[in-house]
Amino acid sequence: MREHVTILVADDHPLMRKGIRDIIEEHTAWKVVGEAGNGEEAIRLLRLLKPRVLVIDIDMPKLNGLEVGKIIQQEHLPVKTIVLTMYDKETIFDRAMELGVQGYVIKDAVVTEIVKCIEDVLDGKYYISPSVAGHLVKRTLCAADVSEQFSGLSKLTPTERKVLRMIARNLTTKDIANEMFVSERTVETHRANICQKLGLHGTNALLRFALDNKSLL
Repeated sequence: MREHVTILVADDHPLMRKGIRDIIEEHTAWKVVGEAGNGEEAIRLLRLLKPRVLVIDIDMPKLNGLEVGKIIQQEHLPVKTIVLTMYDKETIFDRAMELGVQGYVIKDAVVTEIVKCIEDVLDGKYYISPSVAGHLVKRTLCAADVSEQFSGLSKLTPTERKVLRMIARNLTTKDIANEMFVSERTVETHRANICQKLGLHGTNALLRFALDNKSLL
């Protein structure tokens, strides 16, 4: 039995929040320590309460769930994130994966899936609603194709992969330097090393590669 698992629930519909809370708190070892009705409040409570798990709707006022996920990633907030959505669109799924989301649940399946999802992310696993699992398969197959074509991807260091993902977000060298708290010269060195390992040549080759494959990086 796990103990003291703290959870924050963020949804702009009070009845949905209550429903999710009731399901979660059927497990005596899980505790909803806060609720948020918009994205800004979710960030404030994340910083204040430091819950282990965040369950958040993608469609939120002020800051949506993906924007909250971006801030979590930028600030390295120590929380496992589960997003809820009404949509099974591949683009939304890919963006959630880019932001390091560990759980992706279709809202219609919350009642039957949220407990399993929380259990999995607490175990360090990913949980994807079966109705969108096909996106994950497609993503994996595409990643394999890219890895085969650009074998140098496996040679990239974790830092170089992080830089590559930032380039895919169309960030400039200065932006990346500021976000990583390093000098612009250091970022340029990383960019040069990435190009060398991937066999990319030309002024915009790295940017084109990153943008074309952003959902796979």
